[in-house]
Amino acid sequence: MSDQNRLGVFKTYKLYVGGKFPRSESGRVYEVTDSKGQWLANAPQSSRKDARDAVVAARKAFGGWSGATAYNRGQVLYRVAEILEGRKDQFVREVAAAEGLSKSKAAAVVDAAIDRWVWYAGWTDKIGQISGGANPVAGPFFNLSTPEPTGVVAVLAPRKSSFLGLVSVIAPVIATGNTAVVIASADAPLPALSLGEVLATSDVPGGVVNILSGATAELAAPLAAHQDVNAIDLTGADTALAKELEIAAADNLKRVLRPQPVDADGAADSTDWLASPGTHRLTAFLETKTVWHPTGALGAAGSSY
Repeated sequence: MSDQNRLGVFKTYKLYVGGKFPRSESGRVYEVTDSKGQWLANAPQSSRKDARDAVVAARKAFGGWSGATAYNRGQVLYRVAEILEGRKDQFVREVAAAEGLSKSKAAAVVDAAIDRWVWYAGWTDKIGQISGGANPVAGPFFNLSTPEPTGVVAVLAPRKSSFLGLVSVIAPVIATGNTAVVIASADAPLPALSLGEVLATSDVPGGVVNILSGATAELAAPLAAHQDVNAIDLTGADTALAKELEIAAADNLKRVLRPQPVDADGAADSTDWLASPGTHRLTAFLETKTVWHPTGALGAAGSSY
């Protein structure tokens, strides 16, 4: 059969939950279009049940991931960058279509996203040195403060930066030992769903990152109120939704990372994702554990948080 007569194989996009690729529990899909309104694919429209399943998977994975050495987590993040490097052409096409960019600009965005994984990989075994340490104490004992991951983090990905922004909010969460439930950009979810395939073929354990697509408000509301979610990143929420989610998150004292100042259309997406990310996203979802011990004599150790 000649290439002219051959029918192309359309990509079937699925969710990424617990290391597997389920369709939405609801069976719903929605059309994803490019910047010119042309159809690209049908994406699964996740339900609240999908969100709850993702939290279960993230909690199950938390013990093993948070218990891994920081050096090992760095190796895993670097492996993600390796896999992305080999699939760069695919992501250039998806980012160009999702964000209306030229091929050269999309390539620059993908390169920056790959570099971002490497950057955060390098921080995994260093963040403890800047966010912890020995504390001066007026007494016959010493204490040490060390950072520990918060737990399960719900992440609302940026609305406009479908890949670089997405990577910039996921990588620091898992670099510090947390697990994530990510709501992809509703308008441009395809790069996020493809990222799930990369994570599955790298060394990231199943459940460490779970990716949902669909209506952001529909999925974010149950995650913000979920008693087994420990923190929420509101980057992809507009002003009204962010306020609603902060109120829901207060019920079990979640950590909340608030969005940057909003742009003209009400989207909290004015962040320059190409700029140096700094360490604030690494420390946003860390808790500080302080352990003390008497000096000069054997005694029982105590700790406080």
